[in-house]
Amino acid sequence: MSLRLATFNVENLMNRFDYSGYRNQLNQDRTLALFDIKDEAEYRLLEQGRAIAHADDMRQLTALAIAETRADILCLQEVDNIEALKAFEYGYLFKMIGQGYRHKYTTSGNDTRGIDVAVMMRTETADGDPIEFVRMTSHAHLTYEELGLHTPELAAIGNEPFERIFRRDCLEIDVRVAGKPLTIYSVHFKSMGGPRDGVPGRDVTMPIRIAEAQAVRRIIEDRFGKDHAGDKRWAICGDFNDYRQRVIIGGTAFGGYTFTLADEESSCLDILLADGFAENVVERRPELDRWTLYHTRGPDERHLCQLDYILLSPALARENTGSIPDIVRGGQPWRTVFPPGQEVERYPRAGWDRPKASDHCPVAITLNLRA
Repeated sequence: MSLRLATFNVENLMNRFDYSGYRNQLNQDRTLALFDIKDEAEYRLLEQGRAIAHADDMRQLTALAIAETRADILCLQEVDNIEALKAFEYGYLFKMIGQGYRHKYTTSGNDTRGIDVAVMMRTETADGDPIEFVRMTSHAHLTYEELGLHTPELAAIGNEPFERIFRRDCLEIDVRVAGKPLTIYSVHFKSMGGPRDGVPGRDVTMPIRIAEAQAVRRIIEDRFGKDHAGDKRWAICGDFNDYRQRVIIGGTAFGGYTFTLADEESSCLDILLADGFAENVVERRPELDRWTLYHTRGPDERHLCQLDYILLSPALARENTGSIPDIVRGGQPWRTVFPPGQEVERYPRAGWDRPKASDHCPVAITLNLRA
């Protein structure tokens, strides 16, 4: 029997308005920045109208991307709360795929913006095998001190031993698919952020993501035993906000683009991939075709990279040596630069920059669960 598993950062699936842009220009949408707004009351009205109009187009595209994954179990990042997830599933996904993700799970994590990780699942696979929910465990409460993960590097960027490790959560979901056990860890690691005192944001925040990766590995080893974790069926899914490799884009649309591979010296992913602890199955794809996000700060800074991962345990990877994950890119905006041969048909109404399904691409894989 087979199971379709996917992960997707849906980019701010919110059910509330953010008015902080009135006082903080960094949070102000660029549309409102075009207008002379006389007071906060007017700003709030305009922000409501802008957010509602933008959200409808975006969420139609988000739903199309999810539908294309054909996932039986879907891990999500940047979900406001269970009410937002229910409204989205009923108002958008249901119209496309009918009866689908009846079971939805999330917890209130540690993110200051209130965005959480979540999991949606069907009652049965496309083949008709039952999917049974067993239990859900949040690890949002864990601190650096509890797991002995506090370091001088963390202290240097203002993280105290008593603080929580995960910037959102590591949500542990146990299921049985046709009676066969599977454990899913849904995560969303610390964002890279902008440069600080001339140091790239990725380098500044790397100690936090390293600690998060170490904590995930510890959770799995404590659950299954350090010497036996590789023999169990589990998958780590989510947005790691880090990469091991980039595709640097040069050139122009008029003169032609260039695509250059660049390997990173280190990544938080190294913690989870070292010693064969887990396999990044996206690396089964060609190097130029592993990206899930297009990053740009203008023509002088553009690259493609993988931020979204499905990591399989050794046992699950061995059961699925021939399974190659799909990356759904039809919801990308037109500004995204595709390497030759990778172009896809964009979804209807996708814009140059927005609307779009998300800034991330979903990743999905078909897994066979044998006896």
